[in-house]
Amino acid sequence: MKARNRRRQDLTQTGLLLSPWLLAFLVFWLFPLLYALYLSFTDYHTLRNESEWIGLANYVRLFRDDLFWTAFANTAVFTLGTIPCTTALALLLAVAVNRLKRFQHFFRSAFFLPSVTSLVVLSLIFTNLYARDGYINTLLAFLGLPFPERGWLLEPGTALYAIMAMDVWIASGYYMVIFLAALQTIPRDLYESAELAGANAWQQLCRITLPLLRPTLLFVLVINTIKSFQVFIEIYVMTRGGPLNATTTLIYNVYVNAFEKSDMMGYAAALAYVVFFIILVFSLLQMKLLRINKGVGD
Repeated sequence: MKARNRRRQDLTQTGLLLSPWLLAFLVFWLFPLLYALYLSFTDYHTLRNESEWIGLANYVRLFRDDLFWTAFANTAVFTLGTIPCTTALALLLAVAVNRLKRFQHFFRSAFFLPSVTSLVVLSLIFTNLYARDGYINTLLAFLGLPFPERGWLLEPGTALYAIMAMDVWIASGYYMVIFLAALQTIPRDLYESAELAGANAWQQLCRITLPLLRPTLLFVLVINTIKSFQVFIEIYVMTRGGPLNATTTLIYNVYVNAFEKSDMMGYAAALAYVVFFIILVFSLLQMKLLRINKGVGD
């Protein structure tokens, strides 16, 4: 009986300790998630606060919407274009900084700084850099190189790639710190043994560094994929999806339908769930391809 009362008391105390988190989880995560799922099957009018059940009509409409496929293509280009560049640059920076004997803390902080700076501020700075009379065009003109006369963000062929370049510059420092932390956990004895066996720097990277970084690489790829599919602030501040929808992404399309069109909240909810499942599929594929359960050298 005492043991049962003790167990009940422990459960009560645990419940009280977890109640703030559970309440926040239910109110700010689970309820919005389920309510958005409900809205995706309705024709919801925000101003009148009225909804009509229409079943799968929003999803059928979504896959027939040309703007959805344009936004999907732009998001795919953004994701597939930035992730390899960001990951490779972050890994190279981490390896280089890890080998420094002096000023390692300085370079680590310097590379990490853009990722903790306000994205709105950075977007405004790069908007000026990419302008018709900005520093980039001025420099290219001085060097005699071609440049878009109306500015990088006003040309459909360059706007998205200009934002991608900015994103790579911002994000590389953040992932560099993650790779650097993982590199510093690898025992130095492994490299010394490899050197004695005659392995060069490239062989050490391929046979020791990369296999031991596999879990970290998976984490970086998954987080970067989610972040890339959710790109929004840069688009909103710099181009508003233009020119000619050249930079309209999936999340920006969700925002426009949810908050700029009063009768499209249900459609926006359906679009948000489609984006969720796309991200889920990409994340699962990455986990399967990297097979983090494999050992070193497998």
